[in-house]
Amino acid sequence: MAGSKQAVKLIANNKKAYFDYFIEDKYEAGIELCGTEVKSLRMGKCSIKESFIRIERGEVYVYGMHISPYEKGNIFNKDPLRVRRLLLHKHEINKMSGALAQKGYTLVPLSVYLKGSLVKIEVGLAKGKKLYDKRETIAKKDQRREAEKEFKVKNLY
Repeated sequence: MAGSKQAVKLIANNKKAYFDYFIEDKYEAGIELCGTEVKSLRMGKCSIKESFIRIERGEVYVYGMHISPYEKGNIFNKDPLRVRRLLLHKHEINKMSGALAQKGYTLVPLSVYLKGSLVKIEVGLAKGKKLYDKRETIAKKDQRREAEKEFKVKNLY
């Protein structure tokens, strides 16, 4: 398996997480899904904007992840907002638990994507930003945008 590249197709992205938190560490986890949910995800029907992650009884769960019901699924469709278990190694869960015990840390979903035929979620160990940090982020974005604008203008002439 080493050396073979698997195609990665992004399904959902959580840009707000990068604005609201400092992402300190990232983990890749599988998601426990049923068949119609996988079909719906392949069509790109997923949102993680309002979702959050908790560790309960040594297992990791994602709350508020919305997967739209599959149109052709009828009776097999599950609740779009149901709690889903994330599949991680025990040592990763223990590492996350230790970090969450420290003040100010939380787990946030960063993105959902297809890696080969598997659905994966990227989980970020994050520390909340204060208001002045958010202002600083906005200022940096504006600065970069201005620089790119000037660069484009210079290259046109």
